[in-house]
Amino acid sequence: VSNILKKTEADWTEEDVAMLQQSEGVVQELKLRKKKRETIKRKLEEVFDDPDELKLKVKQLATAIRKAKHLVVYTGAGISTAASIPDYRGPNGVWTLLQKGRSVSVSDLSEAEPTLTHMCIMKLHENKLVEHVVSQNCDGLHLRSGLPRSALSELHGNMYIEVCTGCSPAREGIRLFDVTERTGLHRHGTGRRCHKCGGELRDTIVHFGERGTLEQPLNWKGAAEAAEKADLILCLGSSLKVLKKYSCLWCMNRAPSKRPELYIVNLQWTPKDDLAVLKIHGKCDDVLKLLMEELNIEIPAYDKSKDPIFSLSTPLRPDEENSHSRKLIVAPEGLEVHPQEVEHESGGASVSGGWFGRGYSKGRKKKR
Repeated sequence: VSNILKKTEADWTEEDVAMLQQSEGVVQELKLRKKKRETIKRKLEEVFDDPDELKLKVKQLATAIRKAKHLVVYTGAGISTAASIPDYRGPNGVWTLLQKGRSVSVSDLSEAEPTLTHMCIMKLHENKLVEHVVSQNCDGLHLRSGLPRSALSELHGNMYIEVCTGCSPAREGIRLFDVTERTGLHRHGTGRRCHKCGGELRDTIVHFGERGTLEQPLNWKGAAEAAEKADLILCLGSSLKVLKKYSCLWCMNRAPSKRPELYIVNLQWTPKDDLAVLKIHGKCDDVLKLLMEELNIEIPAYDKSKDPIFSLSTPLRPDEENSHSRKLIVAPEGLEVHPQEVEHESGGASVSGGWFGRGYSKGRKKKR
């Protein structure tokens, strides 16, 4: 039946017609499957607003931001593509290429630097227009842009941070290299040990199928509190296919009319499009550049000498110098690095993520 339907009706033989008439149920099922495939294909297509429409939509967004009392920004992989970091579901995204059976190129993330969008978000926070940023990205670029950690929730971790969960409170170290060299799904040991308790240091990455329970850098408490106060949510470069599962980020316990207004900037379809006040089809850098012009705010350039990662970093001990082979982020010549070690207080009950795997809770020891 499938082969017959691939032909044009003019090419059907009498036997073909008889077969289709006898197999009405199969015909309907095949047509339904075809329709679903076409819908999926359409949702993966990138759509661009024409320049005039884009400017008009950005004006609407700027007006909404001026009126907002508590704006929260949700960011995804689409804000980092300008830094040569691949996204997941775009035409050349990681998942897209893997589904097509193609190999995924390995990029050196240590070469990546905050994009125009990262710097705009930092400046909007500095100007008290953005209250909090909730990011799915693990690339650490929000932190490196100068955005304060108190205003940032990195829900899926940060590739530069490793922690000792044996210490109480958790002892954290920020490195100048990617600490995930030896880690993976349900395998988070980095190969280094805590110099205080001797416990194994772990990365902070939350893989698909895991449940993140670390207070920092995930900062679920900050994300949930920001969402609760939000009157406007701006989603930048996220397909929202993962974020939509976190009900606390969308105030789903409220009546629809009392939820925050939603604005989305993404080239592809998202599952929240129908709920958005405005959907902008454009690249994040292009949209944010127009937005900053509308708000009359100058966009700061990334200055490596002011990158907070150098002052926040924890140096390796002599016996750890050969514990990794990843490339270091090199400080600009003449910059004095004053490293420190950070300990975070738990600060009350944490809010759990939405992936119900074992993750960190599997091996975490309970403290009396």
